[in-house]
Amino acid sequence: MRRLLLLCLILISFSSCKSTRHTKVITKKTESRKTVEVSETNSIATNIVDYAQQFEGVKYKYGGTTKKGMDCSGLIHTTYKSENVLLPRTTNDLSKTGDWIDLKDVQKGDLLFFATRKNSRKVNHVGIVTDVINDDVEFIHASTSKGVMYSKLKERYWYYAFVQARRVL
Repeated sequence: MRRLLLLCLILISFSSCKSTRHTKVITKKTESRKTVEVSETNSIATNIVDYAQQFEGVKYKYGGTTKKGMDCSGLIHTTYKSENVLLPRTTNDLSKTGDWIDLKDVQKGDLLFFATRKNSRKVNHVGIVTDVINDDVEFIHASTSKGVMYSKLKERYWYYAFVQARRVL
């Protein structure tokens, strides 16, 4: 029994934070959406970030989407859904949604994607940009070790794990 429990704990710690549940992909960028004023987009991004903040401190749970437990793609899916922006449920699918943007152009509400597995550049983690001051990018995400938390892209770990940024609003 102890071996099984230990094996489960090791497996969870090395697993990626994506979920296997699938949702129909509906992207928010449509021809009519492109005419939305920048101020409205900023307002939506602010609402999304504010909503995500209420999950700070929630423990990590693979496949989780509630205050009982949250994984990284669950945090993104749930927070964007609060503003009627329907996004895919998995990190892999999210990494193909929206428009690729240069890191120097990121703003509040954009998504940051990371490859956290050793010797791999395959995306397996995602966070939401909460603030950008000069070149200092802060984001909220669900970490397997500390749950929903804030981090900065300039932290060595996240800087080297960074793969891409995408805009879905």
